[in-house]
Amino acid sequence: MRLDKYLKVSRLIKRRTIANEACDAGRVTVNDKIARASLEVKVGDVIGMTLGAKTVRVEVLKIVETQNKEEAGLMYKYL
Repeated sequence: MRLDKYLKVSRLIKRRTIANEACDAGRVTVNDKIARASLEVKVGDVIGMTLGAKTVRVEVLKIVETQNKEEAGLMYKYL
C-alpha cells in the first residue's frame, strides 16, 4: 500500500492530500529515510512524522485497504 494511503486509512493523518503534502515536504520518514508518498509500506516498517511541534514514530503492524475508526489504531503501535 502507498505511504500516503496508509497514513490516511490508519488515521495518522486526516486527509490523503495532507499526507501527500507532508511527504513532499520531507516531514515523513520510513526506516529513518525521507519517504515519498508513493513508497510501498510493509509490515514492520517504522514511520516517523514531524507535524508542527509534534514528532510521532509508529511501527506498522498490519495493512488493510479499509478500516473503521475504532480499529484504525490496531494498524500501528507507537514507539
